[in-house]
Amino acid sequence: MAQEIEKKFLVKGEFKQEAFKATRITQGYLCSVPERTVRIRVKGDKGFITIKGIGNASGAARFEWEKEIPVEEVQSLLELAEPGVIDKTRYLVKNTDGVHTWEIDEFYGDNEGLTVAEVELASEDEPFDKPAWLGEEVTGDAKYFNSMLMKNPYKNWK
Repeated sequence: MAQEIEKKFLVKGEFKQEAFKATRITQGYLCSVPERTVRIRVKGDKGFITIKGIGNASGAARFEWEKEIPVEEVQSLLELAEPGVIDKTRYLVKNTDGVHTWEIDEFYGDNEGLTVAEVELASEDEPFDKPAWLGEEVTGDAKYFNSMLMKNPYKNWK
């Protein structure tokens, strides 16, 4: 079983000029309870189903399993998904340390105005550079989970 370890931050500055790739992502959830989420997504021209377990105490690590599936199957499964669809562009930015890559999600629709950056790590205490455009850390804050953004979108937070 694979384990995902990542730190999540808000984005407070301009990063797009540093991006080496941008991919549109549309996703929904077949199950979004904290103990397990089952996500389906179209990422560019590929489809995926992902199962994630509950996070550890810090919220930085959890079980993750993902498999590529045909886009047509994702489209069919989206009809069964819970209400709310996440629409975003994911930008990839190489970190200044030369080791890590930032995944920066710029959200649209009901989550317009929210931009979140994640970095995957080998361990929770692994050091990494923090670029100038990085804002407050929100690792483990459930309201920033995509599965929660579909239930309580950013537009409702004000």
